Amino acid sequence: MPRYDYRCQTCSETYELNRAMSDADAPATCSSGHVGAARLLPVFASTGLADSPARSGGGCCGGGCCN
Repeated sequence: MPRYDYRCQTCSETYELNRAMSDADAPATCSSGHVGAARLLPVFASTGLADSPARSGGGCCGGGCCN
């Protein structure tokens, strides 16, 4: 089941809830009992391997075999 992040619009508490995708936008209640939290957009990072050698050549596009 997906996990969603919410922020209470009354007390600014940020919390997570496990919910079905169909319930992601349903009203959520914070631990203080305030209803009407806003669902936050997920934030993630994608990184590559810094020690990977750069590829060059191989094939006609950019490989130097086409003139």
